[in-house]
Amino acid sequence: MERHDEASNVHRFYALTVSPGIFDNWSLVREWGRIGSPGTVRSNWYRSEEEAVTAKNELLSAKQKRGYLLVGIFC
Repeated sequence: MERHDEASNVHRFYALTVSPGIFDNWSLVREWGRIGSPGTVRSNWYRSEEEAVTAKNELLSAKQKRGYLLVGIFC
């Protein structure tokens, strides 16, 4: 996702990825920051894929309400 606001010189990205762990758990990896700069990365672990996907969808909705738009390829 990306958010651009020329008036405020805001050019930010936010990426969400759900991936399996090695101990029968799932992670939601979030990366965000200014476009063109290295981002901050955080991981949250969940017991099931369903929990991780639910968390991802909640974050996706919250970011869209703040003006982020979907860009790129999505699975």
